[in-house]
Amino acid sequence: MKITILSMCLLLIVSCKKEKTETSHSNSSRDSLLLKNDSLKVQNDSVKTIAYIKKEYGNINNLLTSKKLDSTTFSYNCNEREGEVTLYYQNNKLKMVKDFYAEHSHFSSATKYFVKDDQVFFIFNEETVWNFADGGTPEKPETKDDIKEKRIYILDYKVAQCFEKNYSILSKGNNQDPKSIANKETKCDISELMKKYDLILKNKDKKDVNCL
Repeated sequence: MKITILSMCLLLIVSCKKEKTETSHSNSSRDSLLLKNDSLKVQNDSVKTIAYIKKEYGNINNLLTSKKLDSTTFSYNCNEREGEVTLYYQNNKLKMVKDFYAEHSHFSSATKYFVKDDQVFFIFNEETVWNFADGGTPEKPETKDDIKEKRIYILDYKVAQCFEKNYSILSKGNNQDPKSIANKETKCDISELMKKYDLILKNKDKKDVNCL
């Protein structure tokens, strides 16, 4: 009788230990899975990679194309430089800023700042210098636009990558498709562009500004 009772006690002890071990292992596995999922969520919701920048850039461009963003505009005129700034919003959150200006010296510049959570993550800058080309008539002269494009990827307020493309467009036509021209990786400094961006934000509620 004593042997039977002792055997039953030992069996209960072993069963409890096994159940405790299995429960502990199950909880540990579930906690690890939750931690892994949380880590992925943080990574996916942050501008931390070039791939994410490209995705967010595409999302904003789609909103612009479908005209789903609100906008405000102001102009500026300073030292023979005439410009216009347009700010685009979604639910009162700034998504993109476009700054275009032209100078009397045959030069113009267009810069687009793409924004997420009040942080610029991508800049597209296009500078154009135009001149008269050979051919044409005094009434209808031929012109040539020399264009420089820059695509700037920004992570944590620093340039992560910068690409440049140069090409020309003749008014008489027969031009190479700019999309077929490869971008070349280069180094670039965004300090002046960001100074301009900060000035834009300071003047965003005005209609006309003397200088930027």
